Amino acid sequence: MKCVQVLGPNDLVIQETEQPKVIDDHDVLVKTKRVGICGSDMHIYHGTNPLATYPRVIGHEVTGEVIEIGPNVTKVRVGDHVVVEPISYCGECYACRKGRPNVCKQLSVFGVHEDGGMRDFFTLHEKQLHVVNSILDWEDAVLAEPMTIGAQSVWRGNVEEGDSVLIQGCGPVGICALKMAKLKGAFVYMTDLDESRLQFAKKNGADVILQANDKNLVNNIMEKTRGEGINVVIDAVCIPQTFELGVRIASPAGTVVCLGFTDIPSNIQQLPITKNELTIVGSRLQTNQFPEVISLLNNRTLQMDEFITQTFKIEEIKEAFDFIEKNPDKVRKALITFE
Repeated sequence: MKCVQVLGPNDLVIQETEQPKVIDDHDVLVKTKRVGICGSDMHIYHGTNPLATYPRVIGHEVTGEVIEIGPNVTKVRVGDHVVVEPISYCGECYACRKGRPNVCKQLSVFGVHEDGGMRDFFTLHEKQLHVVNSILDWEDAVLAEPMTIGAQSVWRGNVEEGDSVLIQGCGPVGICALKMAKLKGAFVYMTDLDESRLQFAKKNGADVILQANDKNLVNNIMEKTRGEGINVVIDAVCIPQTFELGVRIASPAGTVVCLGFTDIPSNIQQLPITKNELTIVGSRLQTNQFPEVISLLNNRTLQMDEFITQTFKIEEIKEAFDFIEKNPDKVRKALITFE
């Protein structure tokens, strides 16, 4: 079978390898159908993901069909359409005991710390697979994992009906967060540098769109919120300037949600944090978000029309990465197809 493997920074190949087998009693063999290309895959390719190890079969946004199951598997059946929950954890450390396995001390992420789904077949423990409605297109099903990232950020921000939410960045994560925030009944502002992305956000429910490089951005937001500021700021851009802005414009008792992995320091004063008693939280992967997201996809409450902008075959993986890098303004979500 074919697999896409990153041997090291900027060294990506298509390899022929043996098809995995069901060995453990709870193993499930899955035929891959679609894999989304995530920014973290690009970072692994370039050697800028601080958590990845090499060589690595990438891909964690994965959907496929169950081909074979172990003798003790009860959660899925042969023929089921499934999506991958890409985390495994110890279940015993402090984070796991607190119900936060996504930050387990021994966390292993499919496609980052261990080989992922950008291959014809893969095996996983049944607990990492979720069944989706078979009438869903593969292109819809594969969006479950990125949607859980947006759902997690909204959950970490404790977004409630009537809250004002600012999402910085109209890329894939930002749009996913937008969808989930609107379902919570929030009033959502979004910023970006790219006008086409802002218009796409508007089309998908953003109440107010704003140019990120507007010199009057802070004043405009304060005016629109009648001087209160933003209740929940979700930073999906993840650079020091956006993090600093989030703290600056958060309302009293507000929350700033950070999704970034940069190690570049931000210039944050203590005064607004203490004065406004802000809550600053990280958001990583997801905590029990799959059931809700899948339910929303299954009943079509959650729809992502025009979200997928390009599809490539596995043999075109290098062309896909090249296209994404050279045309960021034309890409929302690109997929690799396996047939």
